[in-house]
Amino acid sequence: MTDRYGRPIRYLRISLTDRCNLRCRYCMPAEGVPLRAHEEILRYEEIVKIAKAALACGIDTFKLTGGEPLVRREVPALVAALKALPSTRQVTLTTNGILLGAQLDALAAAGLDAVNISLDTLDDGQYHTLTRRDYPVAEVVATLRAAARVLPVKVNAVLLPETADQWLPLAHLAADPGVDVRFIEEMPIGKGEAAPGISADRVLAVLRTAWPDLAPCEEKRGNGPAHYYQSGALAGRIGFIDAVSHRFCAQCNRLRLTCTGILRPCLCYDDGIDLRALVRGGAGPDELKKAVEQAIAAKPEAHCFAAGHGSEQTMNTIGG
Repeated sequence: MTDRYGRPIRYLRISLTDRCNLRCRYCMPAEGVPLRAHEEILRYEEIVKIAKAALACGIDTFKLTGGEPLVRREVPALVAALKALPSTRQVTLTTNGILLGAQLDALAAAGLDAVNISLDTLDDGQYHTLTRRDYPVAEVVATLRAAARVLPVKVNAVLLPETADQWLPLAHLAADPGVDVRFIEEMPIGKGEAAPGISADRVLAVLRTAWPDLAPCEEKRGNGPAHYYQSGALAGRIGFIDAVSHRFCAQCNRLRLTCTGILRPCLCYDDGIDLRALVRGGAGPDELKKAVEQAIAAKPEAHCFAAGHGSEQTMNTIGG
């Protein structure tokens, strides 16, 4: 399907949980996080029903997110169930990497197509400060490299003032085969609203001090809005997701399903359609398909970040 602005909508981000084993400052409060009760969270069989309705509307790509999706049990079983649906093109996962190593083989066997690993710094002190947890960065990097031997891997690094000295070390991870490194402008959502923005252009200028030949490439490296650069010295690519400084809404192809079943047309706005209520109320395939069509029709032309505000919810509740 296309929305009212002519954009084909083929991509659904599915949040599995609002829980996480980290407390990244731009995503969640430090402590006292108001987590959803178990019965409020979509069950896997409900997610599959919604995915079938999405497929009937032409959406064929699913991204599993959180919170941290791997804190939920049996994620490989959900991957396998989504991959088994006719017309599913791709199922991918976004994770902080801490629990990935133990589940990597099962996820690959289930048919997972790719993994994104969130990693904002390679410095242990910064990592502990940002995440408010004491996990060794070296273990995340080791898992990242193990994953790259069996799946395409993208490193997602949010651009923060305190991690400017990490842009080059993070970019060096793209020297490994199978690894792309993407820098993401912090969005004015929830805990990110008060943060000063860092533009992708500023980072690119820094990276070109190490790789002067970095040049745009037109390769399709994923399902989202990132644009990529290549260097002869890097096996992977450097990407930028610059929603704030370079609005890419004209190419937006996605909807978001929160862990509580709200289908949101845009990350920036809090409105959406309650699919959990429909599923638990006994809605059939046609009714669910109609609800997905309504969400596509309601997709706004552009986000509201330029106005300096976004959703009041924190990213862990939306599905980052």
